[in-house]
Amino acid sequence: MSREESSANESTGERDNRSWLERISSALSREPKDREDLMEMVREAERRRLLDPYALVMIEGVLEVSEMQVRDIMIPRAQMVVINHDAKPEEIVPIVVRAAHSRYPVIGENKDQVVGILLAKDLLSYFTLENKSDFNMHDILRPVVFVPESKRLNVLLREFRSSRNHMAIVVDEYGGVSGLVTIEDVLEEIVGEIEDEHDIDDDVQILKVSDTRYTVKGVTSIEDFNTEIGAELADEEFDTIAGLVTNKFGRVPKRGESAQIGSFHFKVLRADSRRILLLQVTRNPVDTPAP
Repeated sequence: MSREESSANESTGERDNRSWLERISSALSREPKDREDLMEMVREAERRRLLDPYALVMIEGVLEVSEMQVRDIMIPRAQMVVINHDAKPEEIVPIVVRAAHSRYPVIGENKDQVVGILLAKDLLSYFTLENKSDFNMHDILRPVVFVPESKRLNVLLREFRSSRNHMAIVVDEYGGVSGLVTIEDVLEEIVGEIEDEHDIDDDVQILKVSDTRYTVKGVTSIEDFNTEIGAELADEEFDTIAGLVTNKFGRVPKRGESAQIGSFHFKVLRADSRRILLLQVTRNPVDTPAP
């Protein structure tokens, strides 16, 4: 490319950048009256293709997070996967494998006594010891961060970033543990669900994990589920697995909640405020009548 052509392209790029800046500046030139007015301006910018749809979703998420509290997204106490402080490594590993989390609250006598946070990766030190009896879980516990239910999510996110903590235990006004919250929970309110180890390919509805366990998308039809897994779930009232499980709860369940339907145990891996997205399905050793 000649010097003249290069200069011409640079000039064109500068004009395009100025044009883009002028357009978005013009779109946002008037001062919004309130939050809804601000969002309407941002949506108008997206309609005029000054913002892409994903950027719009993130902006909406940021504004929503500033109004939300920890209690709105926390994992309830009853659904917390915890480890007892005097548990042996051989007792802990199956819990970690089954839950597939990276962090676990470690408790004393009950869930109100959280004594530390165990990182799954820190268990690796146990397997390097020549004398397994030398292992002491208390030596590898991380400190606990407690936050009130009323803490705003934008403040919590800022604290997570500054302290480099990824999990906090949520307490009520009396000091009792009411749940837990992670940095991923907060970020997902902004950017949407974050892909994790449970995610499966777009063209796959049912992923066989073992002879008795499957990862199943909520949109999977009950008919396909029955055919693929050899089940006999009723499909007269509902078309999808998500519909069947939601009906069992009588509401849209949150991540981590589980239910028994027929001879299958359904655990919600991913869900939003409107629908179930992903489920872990485990076949019980002993069959029970299908609904």
